[in-house]
Amino acid sequence: MTATLRWLAPALLVASVAARLAWTYLVPHGANFVDLHVYLGGAEALNRPGTLYDYVYADQTPDFPLPFTYPPFAAVVFYPLTLLPFRLVALAWQLGIMAALYGVVRMSQRLLGTTGGIRTAMVWTALAIWLEPLRSTFDYGQINVLLVLLVLIAVASNRWWLSGLLVGLAAGIKLTPAVAGLYFLGVRRWAAAAFAAVVFAATIGLSWFVVGDQARYYFTELLGDAGRVGPIGTSFNQSWRGGISRILGHDAGYTAPVLIALFATAVLAWLAWRALAADSGRQDRLGLLLVVQLFGLLASPISWTHHWVWLVPLMIWLLHGPYRYLLEARLLGWGWLALTLIGVPWLLSFAQPTIWDVGRPWYLAWAGLVYIVATMLTLGWIAAVRLRFPGGRRSCRYRLP
Repeated sequence: MTATLRWLAPALLVASVAARLAWTYLVPHGANFVDLHVYLGGAEALNRPGTLYDYVYADQTPDFPLPFTYPPFAAVVFYPLTLLPFRLVALAWQLGIMAALYGVVRMSQRLLGTTGGIRTAMVWTALAIWLEPLRSTFDYGQINVLLVLLVLIAVASNRWWLSGLLVGLAAGIKLTPAVAGLYFLGVRRWAAAAFAAVVFAATIGLSWFVVGDQARYYFTELLGDAGRVGPIGTSFNQSWRGGISRILGHDAGYTAPVLIALFATAVLAWLAWRALAADSGRQDRLGLLLVVQLFGLLASPISWTHHWVWLVPLMIWLLHGPYRYLLEARLLGWGWLALTLIGVPWLLSFAQPTIWDVGRPWYLAWAGLVYIVATMLTLGWIAAVRLRFPGGRRSCRYRLP
């Protein structure tokens, strides 16, 4: 990063934050906060026992009334916010997401062991605000940035109880962070993995105490119903199931093509993990965590573009991490930056008549694999690093900073 950019960092960050807020409040349809409405609407339903999973928000989404699709613990967590005016909550939410995004950048730097500094983090934050995963986060009022930050703090901490607590709570709010448990198992942090499971179980127990049978209903009947979460085939779903469904023209479910793709991804992720774990130097915690998270994004039945906030730490790892001097790492890093700045899935959404139409021309269907293919290329390159550095030994030029 050039000295000029670092010098301008505070001004760039202020300008980016101001521009995002101006977009939200001054541009027609700048943000609809539909997911934040769902969070708070579901929480407010706790005032009417037995109605949590009957709640839907349709004021701005008449073609798809949005149900509360989260674990019941999320409703308990969000309940205090229902006591405040929605406009105030929405403003605080946006500012909180921006602060959390800065935290994600700083924690990524910490995990790399770099001293990139506050100004470098400011530049990354100013830029990341305009990447597609963050644009959709701000538009919908999503929570994924906060959950990514909790997982990064958990991985950075050497305290088993804190690591387990943060991942368990994050998974209790939204199930996707639970995949971080694979990281703890992979690095043999048994106590952290076990305590995360205990905390997650505790969130279920607390939920059952508060909402009663609704907790059982969620975990025994609603869990796994991807169709209730949203349209599988929309271009915004960048998982294997979504991508293959668009090619086949119908929801592929977990049929042979999807299972084969998931198996191939699991093998590639395992090889990538082995390549990073084989390094004879200090453990690359961020790299290993990213391998797990990329696998989780492709394996999940639905990975909306706002789930792909993990691309921010990925780009930092590629451009500032242990392989930053390699041409392939720079190409991947800048390639991901271009894809997310453009927002290819967002552009493709304009070519689908509605979010429910799975079928589309073949070239649009295959173009909809953009994040999926880029992820497989990234995992494949990481796996191949071991071939470039036999025995896991890098030259001093490529040593962890």
